[in-house]
Amino acid sequence: MNIVKKFLFLILILGLSQIPVYSLDVITLETDSRPFFSDTVLDIQESDDNPVSGIDENSIYGKIQNIENKNTSTDYAKQNKQTFKSGIADYSAEDFSSKFFLLNILSNAAKDIYNLEIERTDVPSALLKDKLTFNIQEGPVESVHFWTAFQSHFTTEINENSDANSNFDVGLINVLIDGKLRGGKENFRIMLDPTHRSSHTPFMQTFFQDMYIETNRIPHTRVLIGNSRPGVGIEGAQSPYTLSFINRSMISRNLSNMRKFGVRVRGDYSLMNYDAGIYSSSTNFTSFFPGHEFDAWINLKPLGKTDGKYGKLVTGAGVQSGEKHDTSYYMTGAYAGYEYKKFWTKFEYARANGSNGGAGLTNKHSQGMFVTAAYRLTKKLELLARYDHFDPDRDVSNNNRREITLGTNYYLKGQALKLIFNYVFCKNDSIDDSHRLMVGTQLLL
Repeated sequence: MNIVKKFLFLILILGLSQIPVYSLDVITLETDSRPFFSDTVLDIQESDDNPVSGIDENSIYGKIQNIENKNTSTDYAKQNKQTFKSGIADYSAEDFSSKFFLLNILSNAAKDIYNLEIERTDVPSALLKDKLTFNIQEGPVESVHFWTAFQSHFTTEINENSDANSNFDVGLINVLIDGKLRGGKENFRIMLDPTHRSSHTPFMQTFFQDMYIETNRIPHTRVLIGNSRPGVGIEGAQSPYTLSFINRSMISRNLSNMRKFGVRVRGDYSLMNYDAGIYSSSTNFTSFFPGHEFDAWINLKPLGKTDGKYGKLVTGAGVQSGEKHDTSYYMTGAYAGYEYKKFWTKFEYARANGSNGGAGLTNKHSQGMFVTAAYRLTKKLELLARYDHFDPDRDVSNNNRREITLGTNYYLKGQALKLIFNYVFCKNDSIDDSHRLMVGTQLLL
């Protein structure tokens, strides 16, 4: 038996000596300084030029070159003193071979996020952008950025003539893929929404949100084809990741804030920008071209040549006209906004004869307006106030709705990580008045 055991042991040793050892190569990551998407106001990501400190530009994983010895990984780590470079942190070969490698990576990533300094809040910034942006060496796609967005809030509503009630709501969960094609002239976005909110709509119709490709081959101009949020109004077309309050204004959430499939052209110059498009009037892919819709908006920037010396002033106006299932709708809007140092304010008005927005298709004649003012006490703390008025049907009297909102935003890491507090006083003509206390958070990874 001893002879047999020795023979088997010899075979095992010879077999292990023949196991090949491969080199490990992985895709390196780096942050692309050029923008994926151009317009800050619209739900299309602009350049993320927020300063990101403490991030190594080398590969997130590093490389292990041609390990030729036959020792175990622990022995190799002790013999080889090479230090690997990572976008998360520097770590040694001994750390790489440790059973706590994943824990170390997560710990170092948390430290890097803690040290990030993000000051701008007018563009969305993802905490893990450096780690989750991949450069591809071959093929039509040059780079891909994977990221996700999460919003939630807790609300307590107190009706003046009834009991209070509280609820927790997941505002949104988005999974996004932003990509750039080879040469940098075209980019694309795919945005998925797994939160199924309506029992009347199949899951897959709302699962795919943004799905488009755009090109910037014409100077100052971008041409987009696919499913996107049309540029109707300013706040109605704004990215949910840069909103100042937990809820949009009433004209925005009732008359716009829907995605549609079509072709749009956007231009941006120092003194003006515009957004015009032709779309299918279908929303959420519910039907195949039930009608057409034309949207156009133009903004003037009178102080665009002063380099911010006197602040930033924007005035704009637009129109929407469409038809769906033999129901016609038409809407006009106007906007004015001003920003100077730590103060900013904006005003928007909309008037509709029928609409096809967040409240659904309707032939009601509605109108509304809102005005917002805000002041930045510090780089992280912002105070806001908004007066919001909406008449859902001008042909019906005593049905006006008004909301007065006081808010506070605390930007821990810009828009990538922020805390929100809103107090809303709802004064209505036809139903009881109420008070809402809302506490929310946003996380972009």
